[in-house]
Parts: sequence; C-alpha cells; structure tokens
Amino acid sequence: MSDYFKPGQEVPASGIYDVYHHNHPSNHQVTCVKGEPFPPCRTCGHEVRYALAVAAHHVRNHEYFRS
Repeated sequence: MSDYFKPGQEVPASGIYDVYHHNHPSNHQVTCVKGEPFPPCRTCGHEVRYALAVAAHHVRNHEYFRS
C-alpha cells in the first residue's frame, strides 16, 4: 500500500502497520485500532510514518463477537 499516515491522523482500518522511523536503525510492525490516532515516536516525534500491512477486524467489531 502506498498510503502513509502521520502521527495525529486517525487510524483508517484496524490491523498491522509497518512503522518507518526517521534515523532509527530498523523499522518494525505494530497493531493499530480503527478510530484511534497514530502516535508520535518518543525519539523521532512526528517524523514517524505508518503504512497498513494487514487489515483485520477488531474482535469487538466483528459480526460474530458483537453483543
């Protein structure tokens, strides 16, 4: 996916995101939940970027688990 997201933007879809840091030795993945804001990095602040790697329903929003 070519869309990159910045800290403060709303997570568009729950799932696993690739994280690209400014001047960090390596990138990694994190789980983000739809509707929450992407956080800044404690080290590189707002220079971090996120890209959706794998979309997934949050368990509370999946039709089989909703009350």
